[in-house]
Amino acid sequence: MKHFMIYANQHKDVGLKTTERIGKYLETKGQRVSVRLMQREQETDRDPFPEDADCMIVLGGDGTVLQAVREKQGKHLPIVGVNLGTLGYMTEIELSNLETALDRLVSGDYEQESRMMLEGRIFAKDEELRQGWALNDIVISRSGSLQIIQYKIYVNGMFLNEYNADGVIITTPTGSTGYNLSAGGPLVEPRAKLIMVTPICPHTLNQRSIILSPDDVVEIVIPEGREGKDQTVG
Repeated sequence: MKHFMIYANQHKDVGLKTTERIGKYLETKGQRVSVRLMQREQETDRDPFPEDADCMIVLGGDGTVLQAVREKQGKHLPIVGVNLGTLGYMTEIELSNLETALDRLVSGDYEQESRMMLEGRIFAKDEELRQGWALNDIVISRSGSLQIIQYKIYVNGMFLNEYNADGVIITTPTGSTGYNLSAGGPLVEPRAKLIMVTPICPHTLNQRSIILSPDDVVEIVIPEGREGKDQTVG
């Protein structure tokens, strides 16, 4: 590797002290370093990731990793996380062994893991409103008043199931330990290739997740509510 890109959460890396520490250390090893700060929610247009970047070092917690993945828009760029958060399931490097980990990256002493991602698209009246990528999950849940929402699930264009629930989670194996687990879904080995669909608080005696192929196309349709009123989800 010759070009490292540091993706920093400035709220976790106060004063960008760890960013500076990593940058200076890598430069002493003859590496090129660029820095990108975590995007704010209101920012929509940003310069693309540099094409010649070999690795992205993410500084923050698991949420920072997920945001970095969304911003790189499916670009095949390896990510390694430095834990500046609390639990750090996806940020394996601790500050106590930072330089040792950087030396291993520079020397090529590491293994890469492939994780599947989801591409999500939102449509309203046949118009695409939004598109994005998710490393962990895509969640559709009620918004506004406390009411149960009806969800119709289609897989590859064929009707599969229907839920009356608070929401539906479509998750990758990486995301199985998150919201999916809290909703009663199964734990999955993170390097597996599959899609899980898990209802949130469904009105049924049997709550079961559905396991699908990674190549399946899942469509969730929100029909009209009572008296033809729109069902509001987020």
